[in-house]
Amino acid sequence: MSTSRQRSQRSQRFGLTESVQAAAIARRFYLQGVAKLEIAEEFGISRFKVARILDSARESGLVRVEFDMPAQLDPVLCDEVGSAYGLRQALVLERAPGKESRTEMRRRIGALAARLLSETATADDVIGLSWARSVNVMTEQIESLPRCPIVQLCGVQAGIDMHDRSVDTVSRLAGVSGGAAYPIFAPLVLPDRRTTEILRRQPGIAETFGQFRNLTKAVVSIGAWQEGESTVYDSLGQAERDAISKRGAKAEVAARLFDADGNVLSTGLAHHVLAIGAAELHRVPEVVALGYSPPKAEAVDAVLRSGMVSTLITDAGTARLVLDLAARRPPLRS
Repeated sequence: MSTSRQRSQRSQRFGLTESVQAAAIARRFYLQGVAKLEIAEEFGISRFKVARILDSARESGLVRVEFDMPAQLDPVLCDEVGSAYGLRQALVLERAPGKESRTEMRRRIGALAARLLSETATADDVIGLSWARSVNVMTEQIESLPRCPIVQLCGVQAGIDMHDRSVDTVSRLAGVSGGAAYPIFAPLVLPDRRTTEILRRQPGIAETFGQFRNLTKAVVSIGAWQEGESTVYDSLGQAERDAISKRGAKAEVAARLFDADGNVLSTGLAHHVLAIGAAELHRVPEVVALGYSPPKAEAVDAVLRSGMVSTLITDAGTARLVLDLAARRPPLRS
């Protein structure tokens, strides 16, 4: 049956006179912003009948509400994910037509994050960036930013190409803003605790770590504790990966690990990575987390349960899987 025919049949729930009245009431309420009580007085009916007419008008298709979003967002999923986890906001990209590659999805996620940061950053901000390809894509698409410091949140992952170095990402964004850059010229994962402590005392790195307490915004990526889905997982040997998995690791953010309930895991890894601490990250007023692609759904769910994230940027497919996890095991609200 065609859509127009379906709408025609639904609209027959109203007679001609009723349709005209319902349309007038809907126009007053939706377009002119008139209160239901005032509409009731004008038409000589009760406020409750006005509410019933408005509900029926939408259910029948006589009145349709459309959203003209400034980006390719799914407003329903934005609202449902944000409400399920108590976020300040969730930005959920609509599903792209056809089959979308991971690279293309990353580009769209990065572009959305770039727009958000460009619109919300102020000269009073101190912005932190964790290493992630999506964060790198974001910085490449930001054309203007208020003059503010840019702080690297974790060291450089071994084995990545020069284009994806986190140091370059921080320098690039600081160049756009004209603010100071605070890089970490050292690897993310180090061989032992002693090496980590020595490097943290180095003047340049110590200066960057000192900025963590001043952060007002942080853009991070959510990684899943599995091969190819985490900046840290692929840097470790199999024995250490397995040991951490047995502890219940599900997600990683800036080299900090989380279990399925959003609790921060204390493992030996915490002592040989150069990265912002979980408690420090939790104190940042606004944490924007990029968590996308279905393999990361459980990781996204875990990190959102931590209460650390204020804004999530994700895709529709991942959002639906995350909502299923939230429905099966409702998140606890602090």
